[in-house]
Amino acid sequence: MKIKVIKHILAANDEIASLNRKKLADADVLGLNLISSPGSGKTTLLEKTIPALLPERSSVIVGDLQTGRDAERVAKMAVESIQINTGLSCHLYANQIQSALDDIDLAQTDYMFIENVGNMVCPGEFDLGENVKVILYSLPEGDDKVAKYPTIFSVADIILLTKCDLKPVLDFSMQRVKEDLAKLNTRAPLIEFSSKTKEGFDEWLDWLRKEKREHVGRQVGFVKE
Repeated sequence: MKIKVIKHILAANDEIASLNRKKLADADVLGLNLISSPGSGKTTLLEKTIPALLPERSSVIVGDLQTGRDAERVAKMAVESIQINTGLSCHLYANQIQSALDDIDLAQTDYMFIENVGNMVCPGEFDLGENVKVILYSLPEGDDKVAKYPTIFSVADIILLTKCDLKPVLDFSMQRVKEDLAKLNTRAPLIEFSSKTKEGFDEWLDWLRKEKREHVGRQVGFVKE
């Protein structure tokens, strides 16, 4: 009986996620689900990325257990910035995204960033209606996390190895990470990234624009009326 309940929950979530994806597609918006452990740099990434994508515009949905601090940080640069407080829930659900999308002007949005709750397990299992999943993985977490948390890495469309400015002071094996990824996911690019030094930043922006062309089908640089 428990298995049936879990399957029912996932099926209902996936149905709403499909509606979310269609809504984004109809508005020519690329949806991105940002997943990581707490403190890996999701909000900082958005603070750097959103201005760099101009004149294309971004909206943000942020999931946290409590507070609106991350949504407040990106509010000044985003078309819309919506905070979802999940209480005890360790991830966002598709129905929460559905409600948030009703309050976002998608006609003025090109990129829809969803900053999921900081967690390396549950968010990978729940489709929100995004086009791509972006996994952030920071050097201070250690080089064993790909093997320990295979769920999110196996569904990743891109992996940003963040805080790479700390490479000189941390004992971190890039080879170990690459070997573990080779067993799980060979299609997702791995970008060594630092919001502080801008390492990997141009590569990240190029990837975003490529995904926009492939999923949305509009030329990068087109600004909605």
